[in-house]
Amino acid sequence: MTHLATDILVVGAGGAGMYAAVSAAREGASVVLADKSLVGRGGATIMAQMTVAVAVGEQEPDDWTHHLADTLAAGRGLCNEELAQILCREAPDRIREMDTWKVGWAREDDHMRQVMAPGHGIRRCVYVDFLNTGPAVAKTLRTRVARSDAITRISELAVVDLVVRQGRVLGAVAINLADGAPVTIAAKAVILAAGGLTKLYRRNSASANMGGDSYALALRAGAELVDMEFVQFFPIGHLAPRLVGMDPIMWDPFRYKLGGRLLNGEMEEFIENYGASDSGVYTAPRDIASFAILSEVAAGRGSPAGGAYLSFTHIPEPELRQAFGPVIDRLLANGIDLTRRPIEVSPIAHYHMGGIRVNGEMESRIEGLFAAGEAVGGANGANRLSGNAISETFVFGERAGHFAATKVAARATGLDFEWDHALAKPALDGIAALEARDEAKGPGAGPLFTELQSMMWDHVGLLRDAAGLEQALARLVRMRTVDLPALGTPGSHRFAITVQDWFDLRASLLAAEAITASALARTESRGAHQREDHPETDPSLEKNQTVQLEDGEIATDWVDVVRAPFELASLEAAE
Repeated sequence: MTHLATDILVVGAGGAGMYAAVSAAREGASVVLADKSLVGRGGATIMAQMTVAVAVGEQEPDDWTHHLADTLAAGRGLCNEELAQILCREAPDRIREMDTWKVGWAREDDHMRQVMAPGHGIRRCVYVDFLNTGPAVAKTLRTRVARSDAITRISELAVVDLVVRQGRVLGAVAINLADGAPVTIAAKAVILAAGGLTKLYRRNSASANMGGDSYALALRAGAELVDMEFVQFFPIGHLAPRLVGMDPIMWDPFRYKLGGRLLNGEMEEFIENYGASDSGVYTAPRDIASFAILSEVAAGRGSPAGGAYLSFTHIPEPELRQAFGPVIDRLLANGIDLTRRPIEVSPIAHYHMGGIRVNGEMESRIEGLFAAGEAVGGANGANRLSGNAISETFVFGERAGHFAATKVAARATGLDFEWDHALAKPALDGIAALEARDEAKGPGAGPLFTELQSMMWDHVGLLRDAAGLEQALARLVRMRTVDLPALGTPGSHRFAITVQDWFDLRASLLAAEAITASALARTESRGAHQREDHPETDPSLEKNQTVQLEDGEIATDWVDVVRAPFELASLEAAE
């Protein structure tokens, strides 16, 4: 067994994790940056192809308070306004810092080029180019991480449990996926930055890592989650014809840049029938657009594959080629000619508004346990504003690293930080027991995870009702408490893959149960949470819902929304 010691352990090395590591290191902390994939190559950030919402005001007057107003409107009354203000106020600083790091924001007349996105009142979103923003951001952060001698990068290290003593985190227990050996890590602070949970759904835009690890680690450590019922479905994920080697969520920037028309099976625009202005504007919020598409399908007005049509046939070919660039030829290689016929699209699980409940310093109720990026819950309320995801990655990542490091520096010594191997022993014994199992114990985690994805899509997806949620919750409890403990870990353990699958499934089942229990308790429709048996929004439920573990069981509760008054800045003054 290997034992490591560091000031700060960062779990997850996507955009938020890398920014947190850089931020902590420049405050003088030693950092272990660990990822069960490759550092800087996994997670959601590197997959992001689109835009970043930030009030830099380089192409028209803007102010962070106007960005905040749009964020709060999208959140349907449930945004933690302290976190939302932090996000919008600090995003310009992070974008400009990334600019000094040569990320390559697109420019026009020596100003950052900004474009409109759904839910925004003005052109606000910056980008590298329409299909390369995430990879460029990830490359830039990888470079910053590599230049820091204070950051130790460890790929293929799966953190499976946190070690906590009397409400304070001491470190973690992990598995080296190269050989299956257990690893213990003593840390004075831990930052959870392992992303979201959209992999839990059959149709998703997630990387392989997005199975709810951060949420499960936090719950098992004694932290609270918040807003777990709010899963965002990207409305126009690619459905048909078959698309090979291209991102299923690539259509959004082209839709609002070019005016792509969203049509039902009768070739009629329909979004405006659901309370949003879209025709000629093409910026309907994602929750409304997703609900509208599925409602049209349910009414028998869907496209042949069960979605809606997205049509660019009214756009002249030269304009299409100018907008899509070489992508137009990649589409043609897939048999897709946008000048001749529409494609079919439908909602796809894309992002999670909920997450770990933290304060303004990104610290949970467990002392020394911080969160960053999509692992944080509360800032987005019931629906995330388009473009806020990467802004959140930068702002919350930088902030978590900064405050974790300053807290460690302020309490550099003392018994609070001392590693206790006895507290790590239950997790280590669990790893050893799994590795000792043989194929006679039954199949591995794969079939159960496939069942989980189908059940979440069918019963805990965009359209929900009590009967489906109760059925799913009962099955999830049984899967977690009965089926999972009985699973085998068949095959060779040389690379610890089947053992990792078991722990991944454990995390995913706990996260799925938290979503389902929260969705069942929220008897209204609001933002990304739509109850067919409770179609109206209930003003009395303008509250956040928390989740914690009590005696090993999921328990939910209600708390007041954090409010933080603000005044809109004058754009005339900014001009």
